[in-house]
Amino acid sequence: MRATCHCGAVQLRVTLSDGLNSIRRCDCSFCVRRGAAAVTALRENVEIVQGSDNLSRYQFGTKTAVHYFCKTCGIYTHHNRRSNPKEVGINAACLDGVYLPDLDPIPWSDGRNHPSDKRS
Repeated sequence: MRATCHCGAVQLRVTLSDGLNSIRRCDCSFCVRRGAAAVTALRENVEIVQGSDNLSRYQFGTKTAVHYFCKTCGIYTHHNRRSNPKEVGINAACLDGVYLPDLDPIPWSDGRNHPSDKRS
């Protein structure tokens, strides 16, 4: 599948691990504000076809996850997952032919109680 930011400067080619069945929203402090719904792809099944130099990175907290945004239009395109470093979360709304309201209700993941945030 093809995924693009709003302005088209960033384009990805992705093969989803389980199609749209993996779609989730996360309620961690960052994701709940962003409001995006992500689907899963293995890292080796994500190719930045265009615009790698136009991506900005954001990390917080444990700095394990890396969130990518288009520098031009600001759209979140994907992120490297902290829950499974072999997986990439793809912004489902960036995928060609996907209209999020058609997929409602979209399940939520508990990002506020992530095991990586527990301190001994």
